[in-house]
Amino acid sequence: MIVTTTINPAIDRIISVDRLAFEDRAYIKSSRESAGGRGINASSVIHTFGGKTLAVLTSGGDSGKRLETHLSDCGYKISVVPIHNEIRTNLTITDKHGLTVNLNEAGPELSKPELGRIERLIRGTLEHAEWLMVCGSLPPGAPASFYGKLLAMARTKKVKTLLHAGGQELREGIEARPTVVTPNQQEAERLLGRTLLTRTHYLEAAERIRKMGPESVVLSLGSRGAVGAFADGLIEALPPVIDAVCPIGAGDALTAGYVWAMARKANPADALRWGVSAGTASARLPGMSFANLEQTKEIYRQVEIRRVE
Repeated sequence: MIVTTTINPAIDRIISVDRLAFEDRAYIKSSRESAGGRGINASSVIHTFGGKTLAVLTSGGDSGKRLETHLSDCGYKISVVPIHNEIRTNLTITDKHGLTVNLNEAGPELSKPELGRIERLIRGTLEHAEWLMVCGSLPPGAPASFYGKLLAMARTKKVKTLLHAGGQELREGIEARPTVVTPNQQEAERLLGRTLLTRTHYLEAAERIRKMGPESVVLSLGSRGAVGAFADGLIEALPPVIDAVCPIGAGDALTAGYVWAMARKANPADALRWGVSAGTASARLPGMSFANLEQTKEIYRQVEIRRVE
């Protein structure tokens, strides 16, 4: 069982336009909404790949009711922690060239009793979990240390952990020594306080983050693939050149593909290849869609793995 957590879920409204240009008019071609959040997205990919997953999430207000309606036929198990305040709504605008704008609300204020219920629910899932994926931002009212608490709790149960977050959540979470952290380039730059521009920068960043506490690091680099820093060295996963239609959510697909492969006893280098394949295949799809296993296999055959000497 792979358990995912989405403490700050959202209704994602995705609008496709003809083209995005500064100070110019754009015409809407389509609009749709879906359940959003890094953990929810990861569970969707894992389920599509045939894996067993449970998505733990919060839900409150009318938006929460819509979220649960969207997930009613998702095909995988969900466990909902009811909260008093309305969950957030996020807006994504994308054009046919893949140019994308994200506008995210901060999320609802959580009370201490609500945080306690979330923690107790997640603790109960660990009895049957092989992996715990701690994903996304924390809403107001939740201390940045909350993720570290969940990761440490899983560690005592000998459950493998993945942290897919940025900001203070990442900074404090890595101190709990998760099995793997999966920052993207911007999150790694904020964590390290430096700009990453070259291949050497990426390799140095992945290794430096690994020395901060996690057992492994997967640094997601968008169209450039990913760098993995593992106990036995550095690995690069280089994807084929594609026409990216909507790269939003590709990082979530990468983390899901990585954990799915690791749960199937892949070695870290092969799991990295699966992760990059899932992210790349998903970026080719319109809206914010996720590639299925067959679409991912097509890319997997084209991803190059390089060991850094």
